[in-house]
Amino acid sequence: MIAGKLFIVLISAALVNNVILSRFLGLCPFLGISKSIKTAAGMGGAVVFVITIASVVCSTIYMTLLEPRGLTYLNTIVFILVIACLVQVVEMVMKKMMHSLYEALGIYLPLITTNCAVLGIALENVQEANPGMNRILYSVVNGVGASLGFCISIILMAGIRERIQFNDITKSFKGMPIVLVTASLMAIAFCGFSGLI
Repeated sequence: MIAGKLFIVLISAALVNNVILSRFLGLCPFLGISKSIKTAAGMGGAVVFVITIASVVCSTIYMTLLEPRGLTYLNTIVFILVIACLVQVVEMVMKKMMHSLYEALGIYLPLITTNCAVLGIALENVQEANPGMNRILYSVVNGVGASLGFCISIILMAGIRERIQFNDITKSFKGMPIVLVTASLMAIAFCGFSGLI
């Protein structure tokens, strides 16, 4: 029974309520990094790590420190600090082990700290947990689902951008306009997943 509920949370977070294409959070890296599949996959992996770990840590801090002491108004500040620490870890690992990817991601890697998708999921996890479900377990599954949805979206966009890069496109639509048209068509396509749940 609980496994079924968790599966619904996972699918809902990844496809139905996709953080980029349904909720329009995290559009900056989505549009900026999605020029090649390799960099998009690297950014997607970094976001999966940060959102998943941040979901666990932020929910635990919220439930054990902030909520019992009546300090819930500090959750945004605390969550940003947790996310910033996680991003620093990812940045150090990438710089040491995957330097070419680190260079390709450029400014977008440290911007994960202020990525509204990461903070939005952390805040959603503590505010909308299902009452019949363990809040930390819900947070982890929702975080994994949302981050996988981010990863799917950015990799799909990168694949499409690589294919249309050399197409014959009118001058007025070259560059960012065709990317925005593509993103809007992807968002419409993802609306089809709303019938799943």
